[in-house]
Amino acid sequence: MFRRNAAALLCLLLCAGAAPARFVFAQAAAPLLIAEEGTDTPVAVEPVTRARDPFPVTQAPAFSADARTRVMLFAQNVQLLPGETVDALAATAEDAAHNVYPLTVERADPLPGFEWMSAVVVRLSDRMSDSTGEVLVAVTLRGLASNRVRFRVGTQQPDLGAGASLNGKRLFPADNAWNQDVSNEPVDPNSANLIASMGPGASLHPDFGTVWNGAPNGIPYVVVSGAQATVPITFTAYGDESDPGPYPVPADAPIEGGPSGTGDRHVIVIDRDSWKLYELYRAFPSGAGWNAESGAVYDLNSNALRPAGWTSADAAGLPIFPGLVRYDEVFGRGEIAHALRFTASRTRRAYVSPARHFASSNTDPNLPPMGMRVRLKASFDISGYSPATQVILRALKRYGMILADNGSSWYVSGAPDPRWDDTELNTLKSLKGSDFEVVKMGTVVTQ
Repeated sequence: MFRRNAAALLCLLLCAGAAPARFVFAQAAAPLLIAEEGTDTPVAVEPVTRARDPFPVTQAPAFSADARTRVMLFAQNVQLLPGETVDALAATAEDAAHNVYPLTVERADPLPGFEWMSAVVVRLSDRMSDSTGEVLVAVTLRGLASNRVRFRVGTQQPDLGAGASLNGKRLFPADNAWNQDVSNEPVDPNSANLIASMGPGASLHPDFGTVWNGAPNGIPYVVVSGAQATVPITFTAYGDESDPGPYPVPADAPIEGGPSGTGDRHVIVIDRDSWKLYELYRAFPSGAGWNAESGAVYDLNSNALRPAGWTSADAAGLPIFPGLVRYDEVFGRGEIAHALRFTASRTRRAYVSPARHFASSNTDPNLPPMGMRVRLKASFDISGYSPATQVILRALKRYGMILADNGSSWYVSGAPDPRWDDTELNTLKSLKGSDFEVVKMGTVVTQ
């Protein structure tokens, strides 16, 4: 349910000064929900991630701990009379199928310095779910109904198919390591030696794009629905460290390197309805199912790691898909809100969380362990790069990239898409290893 998955909302207090001109505040006897000018989009705290500008987040209200989703709307003409309680306010939501949901009004607080405006907190109905979609919301006070404003309950479903857009749906919980903002984390004390081992003068290399050697360039994926038939998976090498099948892998699922590829041949499937991720390494169609050297299944609503010492479809025991640069994020969202995946030619016989597996016999402490995270230095000037490339560079500064496999050093992974501009992506090669630093690591596991 949507209400179980969303975080508690933060309270907004208006900054001092006049309200921006793009918002219209008109006095009326009936309650007035404040919307962006010319739209029915409310000025509100969004129900999952962040507040709409220009209101700064300054403190958290004392919401109850039941993990249900609240939405904070801003309204005029909802001041309560002496002796009235918040029960005098009612709220409803109507979805596209004309189902009407009663909402619980929990608070109606004047904003300091803006007493003519109130923050109205409504709790969503238990009958709502991720699939509810857009709703029209109104409040009523003393028999007078407000205008209606529109917002979405739940995220838009990911599209279906190979390379499909996830429409902004986040992989794993907000506090997952892949989604961690590390821009202010300390630098590892051994950063200089670790960077030196990977080549400070070596170029960053976008290991994705349109086509390379006759095959889509990158690690492909396919999004399926819950109706996708599951098929048997036969593991040919690391079955004791693989999650057993069946997996919902289509017969025509895209394979890294193409059907005739001789490399890692990763196959990645996202079930958008169960919100699970299925990944295979060295995958080959076989009869009604697939053969693969290893495989892993991830619940995308969970922070659960693989058992310590287990591989996955990646050498580090990590999922691959969350670390890919994807076209839908760069151009559809204009933001990558997660760490990226990269490789190094020499690694240590060690790993650090969130990795669970090493793939080396070398114990040199100056070699990078699997799971090590690097970030682009804050001082690196990205202003001369294209807007799309800046999306990637901002992610490298904020979330960094996680070492996930042995391979060419400084190769960053992404999904293929015929819409990429390879020339534009190649401007990333101007970055060098010395432009990065290692984020301070936690416990390094060597056994």
